[in-house]
Amino acid sequence: MFSPRKKHAPWNCSSFFLGLRCGCAGNQVYASWDLPELDLIQNFSSVLIMSLKVPKSHNLQLFKDGYKHLSGLEDAVLRNIQAVSELSDLVRTRRNKLLINHLGRLFVTSDAATIIREVEVVHPAAKLLVMASQAQEAEMGDATNTVLILAGELLKKAEHLLIMGLHPSEIIKGYELASVKALAELENLSNFSLPTPMTQSTLSSALKPAIASKQYGHEDALASLVAEAALAIMPSNPKNFNVDNVRVVKIMGGSLAGSKVVQGMVFGREPEGQVKKVTRAKVAVFTSALDAAQTETKGTVLIKNADEMLNFTTGEEKHLEKIFKEIADSGVRVIVAGSTIGDLAMHYLNRFGIAVLRVLSKFELRRLCRVVNATPLARMGAPTPEEAGFIDVFETIEVGGDRVTVLRQLVEGDAGFNPQSLHEKTRTATIVLRGATSNHLDDLERAIDDGVNVIKSLLKDARLVPGAGATEVELARRVETYGNGMKGLAQHAVKRYATALEVVPRTLAENAMGGAEGNEVLSRLWAKHEQKGGEAWGVDVEAETDGTLLTDEHKIYDSLAAKSWAIKLATEAAISVLSVDSIIMSKPAGGPKVPQQAGNWDADD
Repeated sequence: MFSPRKKHAPWNCSSFFLGLRCGCAGNQVYASWDLPELDLIQNFSSVLIMSLKVPKSHNLQLFKDGYKHLSGLEDAVLRNIQAVSELSDLVRTRRNKLLINHLGRLFVTSDAATIIREVEVVHPAAKLLVMASQAQEAEMGDATNTVLILAGELLKKAEHLLIMGLHPSEIIKGYELASVKALAELENLSNFSLPTPMTQSTLSSALKPAIASKQYGHEDALASLVAEAALAIMPSNPKNFNVDNVRVVKIMGGSLAGSKVVQGMVFGREPEGQVKKVTRAKVAVFTSALDAAQTETKGTVLIKNADEMLNFTTGEEKHLEKIFKEIADSGVRVIVAGSTIGDLAMHYLNRFGIAVLRVLSKFELRRLCRVVNATPLARMGAPTPEEAGFIDVFETIEVGGDRVTVLRQLVEGDAGFNPQSLHEKTRTATIVLRGATSNHLDDLERAIDDGVNVIKSLLKDARLVPGAGATEVELARRVETYGNGMKGLAQHAVKRYATALEVVPRTLAENAMGGAEGNEVLSRLWAKHEQKGGEAWGVDVEAETDGTLLTDEHKIYDSLAAKSWAIKLATEAAISVLSVDSIIMSKPAGGPKVPQQAGNWDADD
């Protein structure tokens, strides 16, 4: 409140603001101005206050009704980090998860790629991690879990820096510098390469660490099976290795010890007809049904006497007999059908001595066409010489009490191999898996799939780096040294990046020995890596001594290419999440509401 005095004082703007400043400190401010001057000051202050209150429109609508808009550090960035951390923690433990997907199918697995594929992730930030993991799966086929765990840990470390006041751009800059340094140091850590020519023992030892991460305890048997199958189909130029030529057939019963590798394609069913074995035969593949054509409209046939009754189906039978005789005359002795086979058609096929196999999967049919070099036909009739394929052996064998059909091409060294054969041959090997439950067989198949993809990546880049978490600890040590020599705010992010790299050995130790023992093992690893020549010390999951081991002695190696892609994709995913400052979600498109289920007819309402 202003209280005027009689004493005159010269008025200016600075004294007015000085009076305002003093008025904020006490209950009353006494000014030494006359009444006319006071009126002028009061008018000026009212204009100033009105100019500060700019009216805003409350009815401004930018997006459609039902949208969500989250922005700022608290609502957008930290929420995104929390969502990503939950997804990372979900796949971090190596114990099995029981999943039921949207179709009601049951999965019991610890495979990260399967978990994120079957669980429908809806959070937009977590989807960025899922896409990075899927890119790793498509590129390398392994180390998908490393991408999820490392990206989640990078964002957890970034959360502390954000709360301390660092801007996301400084953290992003530090993470980019640390990633470049880590990838450069990774190239220098390669101490072993896959020897050439490859043997089953050397290939098996390179596969064991990757398979052990999925099926610990079964890595010796599975690695031996994958190595045997891969070497059986290895082309003259290893860079043309096709992972699709190693197939898996699961037969319930028995145990993993009863699994074996069969040369050729194996189908878990017998041939349809009486012919069970054919050698050196032409093959015709049909995607259409092997049966008489049905009319589009129904008709009525009036039969007046017995002769008409007997002759009613004669025309149809003669037509089918003519078609299959043409097929037999063209030299075809094996038919693969992708649809139904009629009884009358089966009768004529048996009469002409043609073996028939029914394959309902279009993917299996496509693989089979590549093996026999045939063209699938959508019409029923004799194939042309270009459309027909060729197979050396078509036979039925018994595997663990179940009879299966094998189609294989003979290679040099096999009995009956004809070196003059001009037919182009595709090698195929099938791993026949035995197990007690379908879920266990599915998990074994996923481990084999990872092993085959590791072979593909090793054939492109044969360099290997120490496994068991040794590479990550050494990278963390070198990146931290690099961060200590930096200036500016980005050095804090570089040091946090180094700490985040420890998540791989820490996870290995915690899953094997528990949280408390895991911290002690990590401390011992750091002490051994500080010594000269200690780059190869890793985590001993069996804890035979102090929880550490030399990876060179135990031949525990990881693919350098897979590790490099994992670090690159995890860093890019973390940076993508950190660079988001607001989330705008539209109202989801919805169809008609699901009708309410009616109660039981005798329920008391």
